[in-house]
Amino acid sequence: MIDIKIGTMEERIIKLLQKEYPITMKEIARKIGISMEKLRMELMKLQERGIVELDVLPDKTYVRLIRFDIRFLGERNQYKFIKKKKRRVRKEEKEDKGNDIMYA
Repeated sequence: MIDIKIGTMEERIIKLLQKEYPITMKEIARKIGISMEKLRMELMKLQERGIVELDVLPDKTYVRLIRFDIRFLGERNQYKFIKKKKRRVRKEEKEDKGNDIMYA
């Protein structure tokens, strides 16, 4: 059983590989939103651990998940900071009751 920490780049790559197959490195980088160099480094780490295998073709590199006995451990963290909008409190305009139809 391979333990992967939740909230890491490894987790995101493995979950994407579990959902979609076959998939190229370029598609993974686009879907996760990281550079090709960063993805290449993460895939090399996973390949050394025996989790994935890279199938290099002349024009594309396919990524294949080898191990399926993966357990995700840890607490769920938010991937991206969500900025909350601050709402402006508008001053209530004084209503002119003399111009209202009901008071005419």
